Amino acid sequence: MDKGMTLVLGGARSGKSAFAQRMAEESGEKVCFLATAEAGDGEMLERIRKHRQSRPAHWDTLELAGGTKLVVNPSRTDILLFDCFTVCLSNLMAVAGLDWPIEDEDLMPESQAIELMNNTEQKALDLVDRLRRSTPKLIIVSNEVGMGVVPAFRLGRIFRDLSGRLNQALADRADHVYFVIAGIPLSLKTTK
Repeated sequence: MDKGMTLVLGGARSGKSAFAQRMAEESGEKVCFLATAEAGDGEMLERIRKHRQSRPAHWDTLELAGGTKLVVNPSRTDILLFDCFTVCLSNLMAVAGLDWPIEDEDLMPESQAIELMNNTEQKALDLVDRLRRSTPKLIIVSNEVGMGVVPAFRLGRIFRDLSGRLNQALADRADHVYFVIAGIPLSLKTTK
């Protein structure tokens, strides 16, 4: 695996995480897993447990505080595997105030929503840029959410728009980009 940043995109249950883990594991290098999910309910707790079991036991794990903040830089690692970027994005949205019950979705003025979206986008990119400077090889796993139907609710549309813009920014920064569908990785970009 070359130095630099690799972006792995795919839909839900596409095999993107498994592909990213294989890529890291097959490198034979020291890997640190950057976890973003928090166990807010039993279903998420079970998903986190399964993800932990799927990773090699000798990998280090670093968790984002509150699912959003990198308290310490990864140290003495060759590869940092950041899974999942879109979970981190949803956490950043909640912290920013882009999270509300459906019945309140029309209360926030559009100008305020745009300002919060821009701030959230910048925080997400600042985190990625910090990680790129901190580790020789960075693999980011992110969901592709723009290929389905238009979300029925405002918050879903905001999430779709933000994740789409951010995936474009990540792909622009990345040295390698893969799209995984039905467990098959397709190479979209390579700079080496």
